[in-house]
Amino acid sequence: MLDLTPVLVLAIIFGTILGIIYLGIRRKERMAMMEKGVDASMFLTPRKKSSLSLKYGLLLIGVALGILIGKLLATTEAFRFEEEAAYFSMIFLFGGMALIIHYFMDKKLTESEKEK
Repeated sequence: MLDLTPVLVLAIIFGTILGIIYLGIRRKERMAMMEKGVDASMFLTPRKKSSLSLKYGLLLIGVALGILIGKLLATTEAFRFEEEAAYFSMIFLFGGMALIIHYFMDKKLTESEKEK
């Protein structure tokens, strides 16, 4: 069995360092803009709740389908995939497809809203 602990630890450390750097740069940028007198309301981005729930719903459906197809590929003799490879590849494949579907659905919804 493959031990993923070192990989996860490195990913968490790397992500934490990038997050701290990103937040520090963003804070300095915002402080400089506020010193110049820029309105603070430009920092607030309105989000559509329906689009966000649609995105997460499609993502979770894609992950669930990925788990099911991964189980099918891992247990079927015709495919002979390793269990980890089958699960992870199908989860990422179907999760990514769900996010792409959401992108096109959201694009279509925003175009129809602009026409109104």
